[in-house]
Amino acid sequence: MARIAGVNIPTGKRVPIALTYITGIGPYIAEQICASVGIDRARRVNQLSDTEVLAIREYIDANLTVEGDLRREVTMNIKRAMDLGSYRGLRHRRNLPVRGQRTHTNARTRKGPAKAIAGKKK
Repeated sequence: MARIAGVNIPTGKRVPIALTYITGIGPYIAEQICASVGIDRARRVNQLSDTEVLAIREYIDANLTVEGDLRREVTMNIKRAMDLGSYRGLRHRRNLPVRGQRTHTNARTRKGPAKAIAGKKK
């Protein structure tokens, strides 16, 4: 089992698909990695040699922010917005939708289960 950026990559899958298991690498970036390292898209992870896995690992370390570093960066950006008191930060602080969605009827994932209001029924 190949281990890249602290993640166990599934061995039976094609290389671009397996790379998407790493947080911060999507399908497009995975294709770019394969092209720059020189690995055929149709090859499976279990067909890769140790030098090819090492080349992928070095490319990711040199050019991308992934896994723990990416999560830490996103968390720090959210905390910074909250400390500044920006509109986005206030929405994060109140645990409400941040990107302009309506909250009158929806947003139950963010707001939690609906709370009954006494005397509401007519």
